[in-house]
Amino acid sequence: MESQDVFHHFSPDGRPHMVDVSEKAVTTRVAVAEAHIRMSRATRDAIVHQAVGKGDVMKVAEIAGIMAAKRTSDLIPLCHPVPLHHVSVRMEEHAVEADEAVFRVRAEVRTAHQTGVEMEALTAASIAALTVYDMCKKADRGMTISNVRLVFKDGGASGRYERSDSGGSHGG
Repeated sequence: MESQDVFHHFSPDGRPHMVDVSEKAVTTRVAVAEAHIRMSRATRDAIVHQAVGKGDVMKVAEIAGIMAAKRTSDLIPLCHPVPLHHVSVRMEEHAVEADEAVFRVRAEVRTAHQTGVEMEALTAASIAALTVYDMCKKADRGMTISNVRLVFKDGGASGRYERSDSGGSHGG
């Protein structure tokens, strides 16, 4: 386990607080996160052929992810409000089998700020996946959202991180 001093959201007396980033340098920061949504083949077909009564599932999910990234600090209690300079969310087929399919949502977020955008990317991917579930739940309540994870980040004092099992390039 890492040392206790890496968890900065608590004061020395154990009280929660927002980390003071005022002395940190403004640098370009990027984060990419993903989520997987497993569903029936019939649900996949309805999404791909835009046959879901609520509309174009992929586009609505992508917009929902972008909107969620912009609201991350409203959802995560000690997360800084970060000015976002770019957010892209892409939903694409990841695997298609006889009985089921998996879509991957990838969210990329960029800023020039004193703190990173990992939480914004993770929130965008999560909410986009939840939007797919919401739009398709009438037909397929068995959908599963999994593998919500950071796949890439760069910038700031901790430097670069790239997940080795992310299954693709980080560009968005």
